[in-house]
Amino acid sequence: MSERSNWNALRDETLASPEARAAYDAARIRFELGAAVRERREAMGMTQAQLGQAAGLLQPAVARFEAGGTMPTLPLLERLAVALGMRLHVGFEPLDRAS
Repeated sequence: MSERSNWNALRDETLASPEARAAYDAARIRFELGAAVRERREAMGMTQAQLGQAAGLLQPAVARFEAGGTMPTLPLLERLAVALGMRLHVGFEPLDRAS
């Protein structure tokens, strides 16, 4: 068996654990939120410091958020959305349609 299939088997076995799956899903959410904020910030030509100032954060907090290092609260997401000229939308979708 190749290293790749060994790795895939190990990953699948690990993610079969409910605790590991929950941690993986939380990390994915943090990463996706951070990537979306970074993408919008860069599209607007803003620096992390400028976004931080507009949202009431320090630059290191913006950097941590964009890297997926923190799970934000809804009020923080709202502040970031406003600072990025956007409206926060939170919703639910069926699991079979989720990415």
